[in-house]
Amino acid sequence: MAVERINSAADPRIAAYRDVRDGELLRSRGLFVAEGRFVVRRVIEDRRYRVESVLLNGAALKDLASTVATLARDVHVLVCDADTLAEITGYDVHRGCLALVHRPPATRADEVFESARTILILEGVSNADNVGGVFRNAAAFGAGGVLLSPTGCDPLYRKAIRTSMGASLSVPFARAGDGDWPGVLTRVRAAGFTIVALTLGDPAETLDAFAAGPRASRVALMVGTEGAGLTPAVEAEADSRVRIPINEDVDSLNVAVAVGIALYRLRRTGTA
Repeated sequence: MAVERINSAADPRIAAYRDVRDGELLRSRGLFVAEGRFVVRRVIEDRRYRVESVLLNGAALKDLASTVATLARDVHVLVCDADTLAEITGYDVHRGCLALVHRPPATRADEVFESARTILILEGVSNADNVGGVFRNAAAFGAGGVLLSPTGCDPLYRKAIRTSMGASLSVPFARAGDGDWPGVLTRVRAAGFTIVALTLGDPAETLDAFAAGPRASRVALMVGTEGAGLTPAVEAEADSRVRIPINEDVDSLNVAVAVGIALYRLRRTGTA
């Protein structure tokens, strides 16, 4: 590992970092960006991921010195001052530290649910903060994986990773293809899961009533977008429709909050 000093935002060695806000462009190159010292340390220490390069300021390099020292010799460690880093990235929420990382091979949907007891199914959840929050809750409450519809935020988008505190790097996930949605839910049920739709509509039993009922051996908790919720076609695939009672003057819960409440309640009763 050799440290390379960067003195200008025009340096060609940092060209890829000028595109870190363009998640789709990075994805087309087979990369994602990790940002922040906690997440960068985590991705370096996780041998499932192959780091392409790291870009840091001096303070971050000092803080992460022992971790950075474990990188392979061919990994570029690029160091610049804080002003140059801000000029390169165009934002300042990375705590002076970013890494470009090779995306792992895509996981098949069936791999996500074949050994898990509890999984989450997200339909069309496009907000990065919400997706990150869902993954953080999944890690906190022991959900074994996340199955995503064809549309929605990439869990390896930099903001989703940061919001998840790195949980989207470790919680298994797969995205269903256009031709496999919502048909994949039939395979989820065939694998022994009770598919539970979180909804605000009626008819639906309360979360407490569901948790107090007959214990399901495997649960797939399904949520949709914060405003529209699950589409009718997907909600029709549910075995149970469950709601979290809230005050009448509030129309809905944040989707990540709802998932956290549901996972906690189901875990308390041994359902999840």
